[in-house]
Amino acid sequence: MLIGIGRESDWATAAAWAAAAGLAFSLAAEAAPSDTPSLTPEAVARAERAHRSMEDAGPSASSVAEQVTVQVSGLRPSEPAAGPVQRRNFIDEALFSKMEADGVPHAGLAGDGEFLRRASLDLIGRIPTLEEVLEFERDARPDKRQSLIDRLIGSEEFVERWSYYFEDLFRAGNRMGHGKNLFRYWTREWLTLDRSYAEVVADLLTQGAKSSHSAPGALYFARDFVKAKDDPDEADAHDLVNRADSIDEFTITYGKVLLGLNLACISCHDGQNHLEQVNLYLTGKTREDFFRQAAFFGRTRMIMNWENGFQANTEYTVDDVEPGYPTLSESIVRVPRTGGSNAPKFILNDRAPEPGEMPRDALARLLTGHLQFARATANRIWAELMGVGIVEPVDGFDLARYYPRDDMADGWAVQPSHPHLLDELARDFRSSNFSFKHLVRTIVSSSAYQLSSQFPGEWKPEYSRYFARRNVKMLSSVQLHDAMVTATAVPGSYSNKSEEPVGMVRQLLDPAYVSGEVSEFLRAFGQQSRDQFPERAPGSSLQAMLMMNSRTVLDRVQSDGAGRVGTLLKGVEGDRIVAAAAWKAATGSEPAAVQTEAAVRRGIVEKLYLSTLSRRPLPSEMDVALGALSDDLSQGTENLQWALLNKPEFLFNY
Repeated sequence: MLIGIGRESDWATAAAWAAAAGLAFSLAAEAAPSDTPSLTPEAVARAERAHRSMEDAGPSASSVAEQVTVQVSGLRPSEPAAGPVQRRNFIDEALFSKMEADGVPHAGLAGDGEFLRRASLDLIGRIPTLEEVLEFERDARPDKRQSLIDRLIGSEEFVERWSYYFEDLFRAGNRMGHGKNLFRYWTREWLTLDRSYAEVVADLLTQGAKSSHSAPGALYFARDFVKAKDDPDEADAHDLVNRADSIDEFTITYGKVLLGLNLACISCHDGQNHLEQVNLYLTGKTREDFFRQAAFFGRTRMIMNWENGFQANTEYTVDDVEPGYPTLSESIVRVPRTGGSNAPKFILNDRAPEPGEMPRDALARLLTGHLQFARATANRIWAELMGVGIVEPVDGFDLARYYPRDDMADGWAVQPSHPHLLDELARDFRSSNFSFKHLVRTIVSSSAYQLSSQFPGEWKPEYSRYFARRNVKMLSSVQLHDAMVTATAVPGSYSNKSEEPVGMVRQLLDPAYVSGEVSEFLRAFGQQSRDQFPERAPGSSLQAMLMMNSRTVLDRVQSDGAGRVGTLLKGVEGDRIVAAAAWKAATGSEPAAVQTEAAVRRGIVEKLYLSTLSRRPLPSEMDVALGALSDDLSQGTENLQWALLNKPEFLFNY
């Protein structure tokens, strides 16, 4: 069945979709890789990713966010400001004091509908249901926003949304093999219990055993294996993995994720004479510094299981029996190693393990005890919730440009927009015993988070560094899918292998567990295979075409199903009785059939708007929608639901 409005409107045409998509999607440019030495194809690919300069990296995340916000914020109708902007915590004190001192105006508080939709998407990964919208509208309590925040953070849906986030971040995919089941249960457990994130990270850095069966933390290291050969030359098959390369890859991984530092370049060469245009801090670091950081895993071994003449290349045993990091060993994926000290030394403060301390235990202690760990984590979550980090990119801290200084190199500026605020966020996170829920609650409870994306008056690009308005973000692939499920009341049915089928993507153990058009849909909107670090996908015409024509969308707006459209149509007779009774109660007379029918159809339009866009239709939208329903109620209701899903407003988090 082809679904089309068959009339011109501001919400239904593909042209409107494409225009909105174009203005937001064309902002991110592909990075051009630098020249690389003659290496294996795998080494070339890794080197290209590691050595992209800042000039080649395309627009910054902050500039993209600023442009998208300016161009897209008006797609959602404005709501009355929800009272004065109060300073609710230290975030507000820092941001609004800075704006006040510099004469920068800011937006008012978002209206209740805008805030409800935003908080639901950010905290539980979906839009609010029809019932939740109506309930929030009726709630007259002055603290209803804080009550909503606490309820969402305490929900199972919060655990599902953020489990999926951390599984993407830790790349818990096929390279973990069967162990990803264990890793997922472990991730859900620590999020449910709100276990100290420092303890979680210590597990990721120190656990050892048969990774797929008893040590979820060890899977994080094991997934970065670099395969050395297809068949072993040694009887015990311990030569199937290149140990030094695997350690190097993992050192780069945890540097990015846990410290916000990209150490990839100095894994091949010194920073001096290479990184002056990229990262001033790393120009002072050498390849030997990288070796000594990698040496915290110098005693660690990763053994690929070899059973009955076959390699089980996602089954590993991780232990600590080696003599140290081999600084002269052969490399498969980077330039030859040239030797140097292999005594472990933490790259941020030159500290070494205590006498008798296991090197990996020392790394966990030094890393989680350094303020940069708390900074990098707080900044990453801030970026997820606020649309852009205080430091961008979130895995590219330049610590030589962290604070203002008089001797800053020419052409460089301070990197963080608010370095002292990020420090305070980090210290607050640390003082909460690294409570993830506390960190999220602190950010979303601030007035800064609750500002409107719409700005009264003239917006100037320099205001974006002040967080003077809400940054608009396009929905991620998972949020978009699960928002469609919520809007249409038609869940998917996706296998989680050993578990019951699930209806939301955020409930999946692995995004690879969906196939066909749903898989194509998710990939088009940015879902990756978890082989690479997660990132926002640039927009494309494919996305627009899938929203308009994919069965993932079309099957959810059928009038003969059990979804939103079908349920509304099945309830029409009952709605007519209710509408007639209401009319008689208000006027004392029986309504004409046309009056009853008009009330029923207005009700259908309102429910579709509330369930899809989390707001009521404007008068002009109501008129157009009623026109669409006038000829054929069934076809018109399908068309309206389809049109609202394709309305550019649906695709963004305001």
